[in-house]
Amino acid sequence: MIGFLGSLAFFLVFILVIALANAIRVVREYERLVVFRLGRLVGERGPGLVLLIPIVDRAVKVGLRTVAMDVPPQDIITKDNVTVKVNAVIYFRVVASQQAVVEVENYLYATSQIAQTTLRSILGQAELDELLAEREKLNQALQQVIDRQTEPWGVKVTTVEVKNVDLPQEMQRAIARQAEAERERRAKVINAEGEYQASARLAEAAAIIGREPAALQLRYLQTLAEIATENNSTTIFPVPVDFLRAFMSSAERGK
Repeated sequence: MIGFLGSLAFFLVFILVIALANAIRVVREYERLVVFRLGRLVGERGPGLVLLIPIVDRAVKVGLRTVAMDVPPQDIITKDNVTVKVNAVIYFRVVASQQAVVEVENYLYATSQIAQTTLRSILGQAELDELLAEREKLNQALQQVIDRQTEPWGVKVTTVEVKNVDLPQEMQRAIARQAEAERERRAKVINAEGEYQASARLAEAAAIIGREPAALQLRYLQTLAEIATENNSTTIFPVPVDFLRAFMSSAERGK
């Protein structure tokens, strides 16, 4: 009889220790406990030391830190009928732990599914050029739509970023040809602009020389000096009459 009572006492102490261990919870700063008492929502507890009633209370732990979740690659047909494969990353966090537990079965899975369907819907309304060039505007549209749908679950979507846009090979070649044609066009425009500026400068120089005959003679002498410096061979060149007229006038006055 004594042995039976001792075993019973040991068993009761063991059950009491387990119950106390389950009744005492330490909740970190970035966590909350959503407590249900006999199936009815009581509220959230934490952070710090939380005491629960054994057997009666059931607690669900919810993290409040920001979660970075990859959105798997999605096949998307753009507005101009181009098939691309796009993936993204979404940043969100729980702002109302009770709603995250009561309103949705698994808020992580639900947010992932909403992100995938919204990615296909929003990007399918954009053209390929917009998808490649206006990434920031599309990211903002995705964030607003996903956040509006997850708000009843107590989930706040802070950022959505489109990561990669995979194009078909033929589309990549077409874009490369388009970029090359654009570079050639810009080169021709720059070359034409340079020719225009050079011709304008030449016209100004011709006008100045036309007004000042002495400038033409000085330019002629400069050209002769350059030819004499660059070439060691004998060079025959015509001499303008206007250039010799000054020397002829001096000779006549000497006579």
